[in-house]
Amino acid sequence: MSHALRLLIAIGIPLLVWAIPTEALPIAGLTVIGHRALVLFLLAMLLWILEPIAVFATSLAVTLLALLLLSDGGIAALVTPPADAAAAAAFGKPLSHRELMATFADPVIKLLLGGFFLAAAAAKYGLDRNLARVLLRPFGTRPALVLLGLMLTSAAFSLFMSNTACTAMMLTVLAPVLAALPAGDRGRIALVLAVPFAANIGGIGTPIGTPPNAVAMRFLTGEHAIGFASWMLFGIPYVLVLLLIAWGLLLLLFRPQAPQIAVNIGGSWDRSWRAWVVYAVFALTIALWVSEAWHGVRAPIVALLPVAVFLATGVLGPADLRGLSWDVLWLVAGGFALSLAVERSGLAAALVASVPFAELPLWAVALLAVGSTTLLGTFISNTATANLLLPVVAGVAAALGPALAPLGGYSGLILAVTFAASLAMILPISTPPNALAYATGEVRSAQMALAGSLICVIGLALAFALFALLRAVGFFA
Repeated sequence: MSHALRLLIAIGIPLLVWAIPTEALPIAGLTVIGHRALVLFLLAMLLWILEPIAVFATSLAVTLLALLLLSDGGIAALVTPPADAAAAAAFGKPLSHRELMATFADPVIKLLLGGFFLAAAAAKYGLDRNLARVLLRPFGTRPALVLLGLMLTSAAFSLFMSNTACTAMMLTVLAPVLAALPAGDRGRIALVLAVPFAANIGGIGTPIGTPPNAVAMRFLTGEHAIGFASWMLFGIPYVLVLLLIAWGLLLLLFRPQAPQIAVNIGGSWDRSWRAWVVYAVFALTIALWVSEAWHGVRAPIVALLPVAVFLATGVLGPADLRGLSWDVLWLVAGGFALSLAVERSGLAAALVASVPFAELPLWAVALLAVGSTTLLGTFISNTATANLLLPVVAGVAAALGPALAPLGGYSGLILAVTFAASLAMILPISTPPNALAYATGEVRSAQMALAGSLICVIGLALAFALFALLRAVGFFA
């Protein structure tokens, strides 16, 4: 498909949807502001999938359009209906332009920035090469085993720390391993994708591993309550099985051509005082990320530690700053702006309310619940997706009661939607770990989408089977 045709499709379809009168769209309760948000959602989705322009440019364009068309600081403020209550309700409330602009200073952006600083300092002072040597040595030099070791290590870290921070750290470890493979070896794709996929999967294993898990805990109370240890009893085995499946899929899709990876990473530890600053700050940052549940300092705040210390001590200078992946920050910030637009415009609530969950057969309830979660989670924040859908799903699950037993009952459906939020890792914009992997330049969107979609579908099927078994043996009420 030519560049011009891809661009025409990406712009033409949203314009056609915009031309349809709001009241004619099959979405009950949709306002004019929500209609515009739908157009932006379609535009972003098509631009991110077809890539007629750079993905980070799409993020910036969508943010600008949201500010112009949806916010109280743009055109929306000029065309808001007068005091007539019915007209005002049909138009909808414009979004706050301050909130849209604030997405560029979101805590996750700070977390990404801290990861970039750690990676840059580690590469500059040789820490990445030494970490790779220590962590990957037990797995030998066979590419398949190195890939497995990388995934197990990433998943283990992500059980207790931010998936984004874990990915930033492990991509730093991966850099010298990639250097040992030829430029055209497809194994490079497998290695890069292994890190975000394993981090996203690993976060499922504990209640604090990823924000959607914490959201789910709000609905798992009373007779359906699941404690930390109980969650790990089924979460860890699920993570291990899905990791092995993902490992096999990556080897099948992107099998390394080199017979071995010479992870004979030489060199000695840098003993300069600046290197010692890097070692100390790197270790302290990781320790604080891992122990967040104990000391309470949030991961994005911790992420500013290497930024401040490395700049103040001269560990990183202006030339190093110019080499950071600033485009990834724009990419992620644009995704947050779109997420905010979809939520605050009422579009997301209108879409969810348009689906008659309680009137559908059981298989359709399951398919729509996880399908909606995966679709929304692919394009907006996984946490926002969980916050939006779990209240609705909890109500549906409570209403259906014992009829949900084949799906694992009330708890099974809640957890299936929660897992779906974490498994929605199909595009570079889907999760910050995916964006970090895409920033390496080793992976194309289509390659990430293929592998991510397969792992998502298999992971959801595995989840429903697990929850049905747990319900059958009495683990779930």
